[in-house]
Amino acid sequence: MSKGGIIFCFIVATANCLQAQTNKKETDSTQVKNLPDVTVVGRNSKSDYQQMPEIVGTNIYAGKKNALIVLDNVQGNIVTNNMRQVLAKVPGIHIWESDPSGIQIGIAARGLSPNRSWEFNVRQNGYDIAADPFGYPEAYYNPQLQAVQRIEIVRGQGSLQYGPQFGGLINYILRNGSEINKPIEFETQQTVGSNGLFNSYNAIGGKKGKIHYYTFFDHRNGDGWRQNSRYYTNAGYGTVTYNFSNKFSLTAEVMRSHIRSQQPGGLTDVQIKQDAQQSFRSRNWFDITWTTPALIANYQFNEKTRWNTKLFGTIGNRNSVGFLQSITTKDSINATTLNYNSRVVNLDQYRNYGLESRIITDYHLGKMKNTLSGGIRLYTGTTTRQADGKGTTGTTYDVSVTGNYPRDITFESKNIAAFAENIFRITDKFLIIPGIRYEWLEGSSSGRNGYTSGRAEIILQNITRSRSFLLTGIGTEYHITKSTEIYGNISQAYRPIQFANLQAPPTTDLVDPDLKDAKGYNIDLGYRGKVKNYLQFDVSGFYLQYNNRVGTITPTGATYRLITNVGASTSKGFEGYVEFNPVRAFTKSQHTDVIFFASYGNTDAKYSGDHKDANTKGKKVENAPVNIFRGGITAGYKGFLLTTQISSVGETFSDANNTVAASANGNTGLIPSYTVMDLTATYKFNKCLNIKAGINNLFDERYFTRRAGGYPGPGALPADGRTVFISVGAKF
Repeated sequence: MSKGGIIFCFIVATANCLQAQTNKKETDSTQVKNLPDVTVVGRNSKSDYQQMPEIVGTNIYAGKKNALIVLDNVQGNIVTNNMRQVLAKVPGIHIWESDPSGIQIGIAARGLSPNRSWEFNVRQNGYDIAADPFGYPEAYYNPQLQAVQRIEIVRGQGSLQYGPQFGGLINYILRNGSEINKPIEFETQQTVGSNGLFNSYNAIGGKKGKIHYYTFFDHRNGDGWRQNSRYYTNAGYGTVTYNFSNKFSLTAEVMRSHIRSQQPGGLTDVQIKQDAQQSFRSRNWFDITWTTPALIANYQFNEKTRWNTKLFGTIGNRNSVGFLQSITTKDSINATTLNYNSRVVNLDQYRNYGLESRIITDYHLGKMKNTLSGGIRLYTGTTTRQADGKGTTGTTYDVSVTGNYPRDITFESKNIAAFAENIFRITDKFLIIPGIRYEWLEGSSSGRNGYTSGRAEIILQNITRSRSFLLTGIGTEYHITKSTEIYGNISQAYRPIQFANLQAPPTTDLVDPDLKDAKGYNIDLGYRGKVKNYLQFDVSGFYLQYNNRVGTITPTGATYRLITNVGASTSKGFEGYVEFNPVRAFTKSQHTDVIFFASYGNTDAKYSGDHKDANTKGKKVENAPVNIFRGGITAGYKGFLLTTQISSVGETFSDANNTVAASANGNTGLIPSYTVMDLTATYKFNKCLNIKAGINNLFDERYFTRRAGGYPGPGALPADGRTVFISVGAKF
């Protein structure tokens, strides 16, 4: 094991042994059986995909469908957060590719919407980073992947440990310097590419005595593949861990990110066919400032019991200014004023604070060692929204307004939760993992939602929603061999009433007083594991029931619109992944690798019931491709790796009415299928010097993955054509 080359390692012992620490922040000491004796994932390994161990820190992953992505080993362009390459081996992930900067990551699975990943519980180092995980769960900020050590993905049963989500958990674990074994180490990665791409990542980390630390600064800018799509990002991060003793450590960390991007707007289908790079919006801008401080304490009571507490905050600002009319309306100079028309300014502020405390312990029932994990959560969030301000007639980023904001609203959310999960080891091979979660939620809104024609204020309908409920679930594992297992689980999930559902203008809309949170459940059943060192796989079926979906309808004979629960949807299908190395299977070569990999998701997502005034029953869920396939070949010799990857995504509808023909403005209509190929090469001269280059969208495919009725469109949003990059990295 090289001194500087290991990111982290899992040392999994056989029966009656302790599991050693996976990450210096998270240690665990539980009995783990029927897994490889030693699994090492690091910079000298070529594997970027692993299964999570049964336990990591205070979290239980046994019985859950999960995946672990090691970023140092990803063969792709992580500089611009290219998720089709990063998550290529995670089956069924649907990705919106409409942001050339990689700032706005939009992913989903199982027929859910990829809109800023809002159907996932998005976390960083185990704590929330979305705008508000209850009322507005959009992830405007995502960490730059060069700073990420690994990504943890949990489907289905993750709702018991992490709360509101149907899609699962996405947890970005940042580098923290724990793998560095000297007082100071400097790391740099410099990247250039098509369309003016420049990225500079520079970090310093180290370990001395009881302290380890890591800090980085990242800058990225580019012109974008389309016209009017310039951007830049600046991010700084620092973390310091002090080990008071072998049992107790305290970590303080903070991330500060600032992003500004020009939004080229949408296009009609005809315009995309003419020239997908063109843009008819030059005055639209998006600006995000995000700060995520956290204080994390870990205490090891003894070899059986560990405790972890996180105190965290999200301090975010989301600003936008632009001309947001339909793309069929020109943004041109007014002949009367000889200026452009005034733009619209929208400002959001997010001030969220939370605490999560978890404990895990081993205990015996008879001869078998079992594991209990439990925890509590306290959370409060305030979102202040000023919208529809009359902006300037200029072209640069400027959020000054004339007069006040017609809409000036405050949303608040509060949450108290408690959960418990237990691993019952019935035999050496058979595990049962039941769990329960209690939730108390309160959401409220207040303020002005506009003006009447007579300039009288339109005050929001007085709405406060307070409720509590239980979620339950159970998982299981049965180990067929030492390294393969059957797993399954069923778990309830929910999605709270969103802020947007508490924002009805009383002159036109009403909120149903009986409006309920969306609730349902996930079921997984699968078979996964490894065969020696040349084959790994995970194949499973799933069933997702999503009840009480919230929407807007016009009741029969009514003159108003009603925000209510409009129906349910059902998603079912198959998710499979396989990776095979014939060189390891049939030869004893130590220097050559050839890896074939493929992931495939098949999703049948339909509306299964509806409100009497809605008309969706039997129709396909929007943004839910039936088929998603990603596969490729990685060939390597010593320090050289070459990967060819293909991504093929089937057609999908963009609206619940299943509109096929594209509308004149591009807002609705079928989203056609597409196939994209990428090529990436890496050469590691030694553990301190590497070079990476790649061609994304090798054959310059023209396609789009998203239609938008509003921001950042409206219209269809083209994905990037062919781009290239080259990156050089060094450590000292």
